[in-house]
Formats: sequence, C-alpha cells, structure tokens
Amino acid sequence: MKLNDSLVERITSANQQHLLRYFDTLSEKEQSDFAAQLEEVDFAALPELVENYVLNRPRVAIPDDLGPAPYYPLTPRDEAQKKLYRDAVACGEELIRAGRVACLTVAGGQGTRLGFDGPKGTFPIGPVSGRPLFAYFAGGIRRTEKKYGVKIVWYLMTSRLNHEATVAFFKQNNYFGLDADQVFFFTQGTMPAIGYDGKLLMNAKNSLALSPDGHGGTLLALRKSGALDRMKRDGVDTISYFQVDNPLVPVVDPKFIGLHRLTGSQMSAVMLAKTNAMEKLGNFCVSRNRLQIIEYSDLPKELAEKTLPDGTLAFIAGSPAIHVIDRTFVETLTAGGKLQLPWHRADKKIPFIDQNGNPAAPESPNGVKLESFIFDALPLAEKTMVLECDRAEVFAPTKNPTGVDSVESCRAMLVDRDCRRLAAVGVEIGAGALVEIDPALAVDAADVADVVAERKISAIAPGEKVVIQ
Repeated sequence: MKLNDSLVERITSANQQHLLRYFDTLSEKEQSDFAAQLEEVDFAALPELVENYVLNRPRVAIPDDLGPAPYYPLTPRDEAQKKLYRDAVACGEELIRAGRVACLTVAGGQGTRLGFDGPKGTFPIGPVSGRPLFAYFAGGIRRTEKKYGVKIVWYLMTSRLNHEATVAFFKQNNYFGLDADQVFFFTQGTMPAIGYDGKLLMNAKNSLALSPDGHGGTLLALRKSGALDRMKRDGVDTISYFQVDNPLVPVVDPKFIGLHRLTGSQMSAVMLAKTNAMEKLGNFCVSRNRLQIIEYSDLPKELAEKTLPDGTLAFIAGSPAIHVIDRTFVETLTAGGKLQLPWHRADKKIPFIDQNGNPAAPESPNGVKLESFIFDALPLAEKTMVLECDRAEVFAPTKNPTGVDSVESCRAMLVDRDCRRLAAVGVEIGAGALVEIDPALAVDAADVADVVAERKISAIAPGEKVVIQ
C-alpha cells in the first residue's frame, strides 16, 4: 500500500523519517496496521515535546508564594460548618437520586508488582472471600443504586494491555450483578517513547514503542471513546473518580459530591492528613490562588518539614487520588480532541529495534516515556474544593505484596473497617476474628446497623472467619 502523502509529510517535517525504513518490507496487513498507528501520533506537536522534555530536562519550579492549601476539615469547626456538611449530604443524595452522578475507575494496570498475572482489578483482595477488587466497586455501586433508586453507569478505563482480559473477566462474572449496558469500558491512550536523540523508538519493524499516556489521559479517553457524549445524554454532570487499587474508597460519597456542588467547584479532591513529612503522597498547595499538587519527591525538605505553632505539619494535606469532577470541565480540557495538560518525563529502559532492525534490550535508560497526571487539571479549574477524609474509611491502596500500601495492609484495613462498624452497633468481636461485609450489603455505617438489626447479629467468635453477604 502507499502511505498517505499528508502523513509522510508530517513524519518528515518532524524529522522522523526513520519510522518508514522498513515499510516496504512489511506485508499489506502490517503496513495497514502500522499506518493506522502512525496516524494517531501528533507529529506537529512532536518537535516541541522533544525540545522541552527530551533534549532538555524539565525542572519543577517551586513558586515563591507556595503555601498549604485550605481544606474543609474532617470535623466541622463551628455550627455554620456543621450545617454546611448537613446540606452537602442532602445535596449529594439529591444528585445521586436524580441520576446525575457516574463512577469512573482507572484500571489500566497489571498486577505484576503483586506477583499476579492479570489485570490488577481482577486481583483477589477480599480478606475472607477472596473477592476481586472489581467486585468491591461493583458491590458498592449496587448498594448505592438500591439506596437511592437509581441506575449508575460505571465508566472503566482499561489499557491496550489488559482491555480484552478485563472485559472477559466481567462477562465471566456476570458483571458482578450489574447490567452489561451500565459498564462502559474504554481504553487509555498511548504515547510513543522517545530516544535521547529525539527519535521515536520502534519495538518492531511495524510498530512504535508505545506506553500508556498516564492517568491524566483518562480525560481525553473519555472524549474519544464517546463516554462524555453518553454522560451528557444520560443527564450526568458529576463524575466520581477513583483508582482500581483502593477497595476502601466509597464509590460515591454524598457529602463529598454535595460539597463539590454547593461550593461551585469544577474539580474537587479528598485530602488525608499525612502520617509524616515525607509520606509518599502528593501535597496539596496553593500558588497565586490556584490549587495544585506538588509531588512528594519535588517538595523541598524545608517546606515538607515546616510546622505550625501547634507542631502539626504546615503542608499536611496529602492526596490519595480521589476526585469529583464536572463533566463540563472535562469537555473544556479536551476541546478539539487535545488534552490541555502538561507532560511528565520518566527515563526508562525501553526495548527497541536498532538500525539493522534487530531487537535490543538496553541495560540502562535509553529514552523517555511521557505521562500526564490528572491532578494537573486542578490549577486549570476556576473553582476547586478539598475535603479532609478519614484514612481508615477511604484509603487502603494495594501496591505491594507486603509492607506499606500492600495486599497485607489493605486486607487488614478492610477487616478493621468492617469490625469497627459492627462494634459501633454493639456486636462483640472476638480476638483474631476476620470479618468481611459484602459491599453490596453496606456502603456506610448506617447500612451496617440495618444489616445487624435485620440478621440479629450479636457476636463474632474469636478467630472466626465470617463473610456477611
């Protein structure tokens, strides 16, 4: 086949002619597939990306007016704030009941770091049942639907690597009790890897070396997949965003959603009080009246350790990547089919083919992968809001097999949460008991109280393993 003249011109203008070195040796299907892949590359923007992110290393500039971000505290400070929180819960419940809220989960990763072969969302995290991560969110959605008499669409972003396996897993599990048409799968975008010489790397004669474009790419993928159009048709204007490795997160939080709406925020965020100055959470900060997140590795030590007169950290607000986002804000950020977010550079060892077309596996970093981060949308919003939440109720990430933020710590936090809710309504919990409450039964303490009353649960024996479902 003959390549489109316009595509050849764009490739040439970007000084990437090496991409076509083997084109004439490919089969017709390989040529067609490779041409389609090349068409997805924004060659017009490539020279600027190469100059700013590859040939020159971008530096994180710390603004001279950087300060800690204000936030709504976990415990209201006064009567006015108590009333605001009550109003927020009522407002959030009204929005949910009216069908104006959808769930969005970023689930493009694999379980490799957990020693697990498959999409991360399929990992069996249930402390007793072994239910997978996806089942926690699906159960939460089902319970919320029953509470509010509404159907909630779940937008689930996969990657090219795990899309087919994820969809197959949902089919095998009958969508975990949801209707097939209310789970909207869409695939994360990719970015070509760039060698240190500014040339796009190829991992085969008919393929670029591609990598996911970061969780910020979720926003553009929503537009390209038609998800934003569906939300608009369905009357959804509020998106509850969370990541697949955190089964403790409420899939929809009425207070968070309501406060987002009452404050007029376009993008809101949950904050957790950091356990120490150097905890590996992004830091909520303000510069020139704009909310932003400075990564833990970029915040200067003197700022990270700065304290207030009472001894608490000044920059205490850490981000667990839980957001509420207006649909219209996403539409603005992705207008024209382009994402209005900056890129972040990651130096990587990237397998490639050399000048002779032979596969090469570098022993040290040989190029750059570019990612966008969703939190970079915060300073672009005209209005933002940050709400403090209780870590024990909303954040148990599953990133490692053992230790901090691990399978072990996540399961322990899930058990602790369920035991805490049971004990609060008088259930005696024996030492060493492992208790797991089906999320399709209960998403909050009030639900647990109802379950206990209905089933007349009075005690869990020491060492007993129980799944309440």
